[in-house]
Amino acid sequence: MAERSKTGFRRANLSPRRGGLREEDLINANEYLHEALSANKRDGLLLAVRARWVALTIIAILIPFLNFSWEALYYETLLVGFALIGWAQLRVGRVAQSRQELLLIFCDLALMTFTFVVPNPFHQEVWPTAFQYEIAEFSYFYVLLASATMAYSWRTLIAFGAWTTGLWLTALTLVVFFGIEIPDLSRKVADALVGYERMLSFVDPNDPQISERVQELVVFLIVAGILALNGQRTNRLIIRQSEVARERANLARHFPPNIVDQMAERHQPLGAVRSQVVAVMFVDIVGFTSVAERQSPEDVVALLREFHGRMEGAVFDQHGTLDKFLGDGLMATFGTPDTGPHDASNAVRCGRAMLSEIDQWNRERKDAGAEPIKVSIGLHYGMVVLGDIGSARRLEYAVLGDTVNVASRLEELTRTLGVRMAMSDDIAKTVRDDTDTAEAGTLLSGLGNAGPQTVRGRDEPIVVWTL
Repeated sequence: MAERSKTGFRRANLSPRRGGLREEDLINANEYLHEALSANKRDGLLLAVRARWVALTIIAILIPFLNFSWEALYYETLLVGFALIGWAQLRVGRVAQSRQELLLIFCDLALMTFTFVVPNPFHQEVWPTAFQYEIAEFSYFYVLLASATMAYSWRTLIAFGAWTTGLWLTALTLVVFFGIEIPDLSRKVADALVGYERMLSFVDPNDPQISERVQELVVFLIVAGILALNGQRTNRLIIRQSEVARERANLARHFPPNIVDQMAERHQPLGAVRSQVVAVMFVDIVGFTSVAERQSPEDVVALLREFHGRMEGAVFDQHGTLDKFLGDGLMATFGTPDTGPHDASNAVRCGRAMLSEIDQWNRERKDAGAEPIKVSIGLHYGMVVLGDIGSARRLEYAVLGDTVNVASRLEELTRTLGVRMAMSDDIAKTVRDDTDTAEAGTLLSGLGNAGPQTVRGRDEPIVVWTL
């Protein structure tokens, strides 16, 4: 079941699998989610590799202090191998799992296991393999695990824990069945610890301490599981944030940026049904059908995109709401989602700005050898009903009522009257009331009173002003 976000748009459930789609498909289908996860992956992987290089540098400096001999060269060389694997991970890293990344992670773990189990060729003494395995610093696997949490998904962390377990148990099996033993060492230690059999079980150099190794792995798997759960939680948070980004982008298609910020922070749903006074505008290209017939489909689409973009900018500049595109026209409202003291004035100012924009565009089109574009604008001011309409599966935020119908009829009336813009006396009176005399005179300059006009759908004529 979908739920409604606080912005009023419907939000789908954010489960890893929805409608039979894989999580990767959902990521690819949502550009905001893909971008968010990509950014998170890049930042995390870069941070993880940098942390790896810093840790390797510290270890490289520490090794000579712990063992200042030729033996240290073996481990310094292995550190270079870990650094190169980190560089390779940075090169192939991307959103979702990839075989290259998984292979490099496995190489990391295999190299770490090799480091602890295979004897140092520069080591002059011969040690029991079990003793070398026993004193191996398994805690270094936690360094790799910590780095993985910054760069990889929770599923990869689970694989990380499973592979570590498998490699470590494989090493234990090889030690038990094929490792080098020095029985004389066990006898000497046993002679020294007569009466301390329990202590002997912990220090026997030929005993790989199987129970201790299993305990190490169990604790490691628990930690990896906890980190994987936290990674899954973080992934869900990123998905929720990307959904918010998508919703804000949807809002930005209808409202100016400053209104989007306000609406994103509001606590009441956008789709609550209510009535309020709003200025409604309809804009249309005059004679678009004949224009389209003389142009290719690609040119027609380019024309509409240019027209819509210019008109959309004028609406947003005057704090209006782009309700919808209507083919070769559009509907805009002023006073939604919340009313303001200058909604009527903003609507008239927007209409004038649109006409100026069209004039400028036509000058550009003339220079380019294209035919001019004519537009018609209808404006009305009155009570409307706001709210969601549609079915349970798809809702649309709508502005309804007689005011909308009248504004549409006034736009149609411009053709009969031979004018570019027609507005009702209601909006003209409101402009005079909500602005000072000088500003009202500027906004209404050039408008002529066309007298009462019959408007389809209205029993009584309405007074119309034209430009």
